[in-house]
Amino acid sequence: MPAVGMVGGGQLARMTAAAAVGLGATFRVLAESPTESAALVTRNVALGSRLSLSDISSFATECDVITFDHEHVPGDILADLESAGVLVRPGSAALRYTQDKLAMRDRLSTLGVPCPRYAQVASVADVVEFARGSWPVVLKSVSGGYDGRGVWVCESAAEAEEVVGHGVALLAEEFVPFRRELAALVARSPSGQGAAYPVVQTVQLDGICREVIAPAPGLDPDTAVEAEALALRIAAELGVTGLLAVELFEARNGRLLVNELAMRPHNSGHWTIEGARTSQFEQHLRAVLDLPLGSCAPAASSGQFTVMANLLGGTDPDVFDRYLHVMAADPAVKVHFYGKEVRLGRKIGHVTIVGGPGDDVEELRDRARRAASYLRWGTEDGD
Repeated sequence: MPAVGMVGGGQLARMTAAAAVGLGATFRVLAESPTESAALVTRNVALGSRLSLSDISSFATECDVITFDHEHVPGDILADLESAGVLVRPGSAALRYTQDKLAMRDRLSTLGVPCPRYAQVASVADVVEFARGSWPVVLKSVSGGYDGRGVWVCESAAEAEEVVGHGVALLAEEFVPFRRELAALVARSPSGQGAAYPVVQTVQLDGICREVIAPAPGLDPDTAVEAEALALRIAAELGVTGLLAVELFEARNGRLLVNELAMRPHNSGHWTIEGARTSQFEQHLRAVLDLPLGSCAPAASSGQFTVMANLLGGTDPDVFDRYLHVMAADPAVKVHFYGKEVRLGRKIGHVTIVGGPGDDVEELRDRARRAASYLRWGTEDGD
């Protein structure tokens, strides 16, 4: 059977490992610690650093293809692996656009993909010139950053000066007054087959995705088709193999603007484990192995919603006792734990509810929020 190696031992690798079982594929993980999320549940674990060519090369010798649960393997290492004949999916040329936000913006602009106005900046004067008197301005680190890290919304030149003082390469973007945030998740195989999941609404708080509603409520069908087609086009133009998540702003005028890209399983797709006919984790494996892609259709009938809420750590690490209450209070809630040490504000799992006929989407959201709150705080009315 084919062997897939995933570089990175986080929760995405952990959930991909479960999907590999049903496909009959051997799944290996390169983790930096035996206590990482995936290493706790996967038999074929190698310990090594994402920053070491020798560690990844050694790991790759026992894999038919390698893929990733993050974007943080340096590009020169990826290029060296490819030069040595390692099958890397997605490849270094595609991954560059998730590792370098300026390269991503330049490439998408060349393709005519709608994006916020942007510019590379190196000084406060550059930021002021970019702002043209219109604040706030969004500053982003060109490389690195996730879950709100490496992103600053600056209301003034004084705030921008503090960010510039960090000494990192920066990109300035216009602040987009959006109606809501959406995500389009698609898959693409080496054979060129593509598949698109329903467009979802994401709800962010303090830079962290807290909730996903699938499909996005009230989204105009033409806009949904536009978002799916845009994501599939980007995947093809960038040569993506595997999953591509395109995070979008739905502007107040109804226009769609691309915010971020991720080429791996994505938080916006966790709902697919219970809510779609093929989970995003199985789909990613199918794509990197060049198997026929699975159906992205919702598991529920037309008109029904799935709601996913991220579970963040609270102040009490004894989550299991509260888990029993959640299971008893709402048997329809599915809870996924990531095997992580509980720390305040850290993602330690997620909860999902697949709605039934006639279920109101706001009621589903409330149930998911209550479950996540009780697991975090021991009360249903926390955040």
